[in-house]
Amino acid sequence: MKKKVLTVFIASTLLTGILAGCGSTTASSSAPAAKSASTTAAKSVSSSASGTKAEYQIRVGHVLANTHPYEIGLKKFAELAKAKSGGKVTVDVFGNSTLGNERDMVEALQLGTQEMVLVSTAVLSSFTDQFLVFDLPFMFNTTEEARKVCDSDLGMSILHSVEDNGIKGLAWFENGFRNVTNSVHPIEHPSDLKGIKIRTMESPIHMATFKAMGADPTPMAMGELFTALQQGTLDAQENPLAIIDTNKFYEIQKYLSMTEHFYAPAPLFIATKYYNDMSPDCQKAVEEAAKEAAAFERQTLDDMNVTLRDSLKKNGMTINDVDKNEFKTACKSVYDQFVQDGAGKVSPDIYKKVCDILGR
Repeated sequence: MKKKVLTVFIASTLLTGILAGCGSTTASSSAPAAKSASTTAAKSVSSSASGTKAEYQIRVGHVLANTHPYEIGLKKFAELAKAKSGGKVTVDVFGNSTLGNERDMVEALQLGTQEMVLVSTAVLSSFTDQFLVFDLPFMFNTTEEARKVCDSDLGMSILHSVEDNGIKGLAWFENGFRNVTNSVHPIEHPSDLKGIKIRTMESPIHMATFKAMGADPTPMAMGELFTALQQGTLDAQENPLAIIDTNKFYEIQKYLSMTEHFYAPAPLFIATKYYNDMSPDCQKAVEEAAKEAAAFERQTLDDMNVTLRDSLKKNGMTINDVDKNEFKTACKSVYDQFVQDGAGKVSPDIYKKVCDILGR
């Protein structure tokens, strides 16, 4: 009798393991995949359609909506990684802060409990100062300028600057230029921000920028923002059009001002140890897939931006343009404060190199 029970138990255990590995590899999920980076490079029992066993199951997280270009680009990454690796690499995409906020996920890469993450640069300031140049207000006038810097040797050097922290950069995705929305009045001049309680990212430079214009900045995790705006805890927030749309901020924010004050690139990272434990062919597949998916994500964002302004207007937002020169003048003190040598500052050398790339 005991022998029979033991046989049933073993069979049940094996079946559970097989089923656990058969989940979708490209759709967003509400629960983490069974395999974690703590079992780095362990063999999986899941199989691709071709019958090739998936050797690496990757979870990649982000904090934005499942309709945002982040998600679309990461699903393309999952598709490409699987194809290029012959089914050896599978990827699950987790949006909407399912795996935690950005800082949580970056730390999870370091701890080996998550494999990949797509984040903003602001959260990286505690690891390196090199990304801080992207936090400066009005650093770029156009998307083309920003991408030129990201794709330059300097941009790639910045992307890889956190590898000693257990995080390997793969590619630059993009969030775009950030704009102000609020529920009080149109922001036509910097003085219109005086006294406005605005959510910012976790960046001293971002906060200093809005303080310079008289606003009351408050850093807050993305997952908490909608409720804070809805309840009136905050008056305003600042984000690119795609986030304003996909997070439906138009339901609770009347005014959209096209300030385009910060450009927001988005680095795609993989845990260094996890990457190093992968076979060379799968490393190559992941790197190639990341680069191709980044280009795809950027194009997706470009396509969305063509129609988003009209779409947001149709959804009830009052939209106004601004004289950016007024805002640049108001933010000049931020450059004086932060472009200098020292911890938490923008390296004058990096700043100069960016200006050289842009021909300034």
